[in-house]
Amino acid sequence: MKLIKLTAISAAVLASTAALAAEPVVVVDGNDAVVYEAEPVAVAYEAEPVAVAYEAEPANAGMMGKTAGAVRNTTGAVVGGTKTFFNTAVNPAAVSAEIGTLGYGANVAWALNDKTELQAGWAGGDVADLFGGDFDAGDVNYDVDADFSNPYLGVQLRPAGNWFTVGAGIIVPDNDLDVTANADGGFFKIDGQQYNSADVGTLQGTMEHRNKLAPYGTIGFRPNIGNNWGVFGEIGAAYMGKTNATVNAVDENSIVNYTDANGINQTTTAGDVAKKAEKELEDKDWLEWMPIVKLGATYRF
Repeated sequence: MKLIKLTAISAAVLASTAALAAEPVVVVDGNDAVVYEAEPVAVAYEAEPVAVAYEAEPANAGMMGKTAGAVRNTTGAVVGGTKTFFNTAVNPAAVSAEIGTLGYGANVAWALNDKTELQAGWAGGDVADLFGGDFDAGDVNYDVDADFSNPYLGVQLRPAGNWFTVGAGIIVPDNDLDVTANADGGFFKIDGQQYNSADVGTLQGTMEHRNKLAPYGTIGFRPNIGNNWGVFGEIGAAYMGKTNATVNAVDENSIVNYTDANGINQTTTAGDVAKKAEKELEDKDWLEWMPIVKLGATYRF
């Protein structure tokens, strides 16, 4: 009988709360009283509430996982974007060779989309013969030797999506023009006055455009003649600005005799004559608007 009662009491103790189980339990059997110690530690060992915490994910675990994934994905996107930019930069859409009024040169093009290309190029060299090799300033004819250097950066557009193109950009001109005055009938006629070329001697000088950046615009055509090859032509202009000129005589102090408009004999120096020629050159503003005419061939990748 005691064994049955003890078993029932033990079951009740195990099912009670930890606080109740911690109190001593008194069992009365007839006249006998027996005190039993409950063992709450057994409840902790048999039930494993801690396991729930370990097995279940924390409330923010999903967010942490998503956040970590987002960072990884963002990193991948940035790296992917960098690769795309790098691949675009090192893999141009086309290369071209050209000849024209800016000189002999080449350019590289990168496709931004189906209708837009970014171009970077250079053109230069001695192209004075393309302008005839000489020009007139006032009544004096000058022979020209040119040393052009025209790096440029621009955009080439195909507004209709066909062979018709419109271009615009910036040139960084560094064009040196050497000039030599040619006497006409033994005289230099400068500022309406004739000077004996034998007294003046040789007049030589340089011209340079003042603009350090020259905007340009063109229109043209770029038909393809195969899977990779094409040709192009462009016309337009670049604003080079006014010119700075320098003209010198071989002997600046050489005396020059001349007759003025009133028929009076006068004297001056070859240096003064050179200064008057210099002013006429700057007033000429030769090639202030540089014409752009170019032809070339393109290879597309």
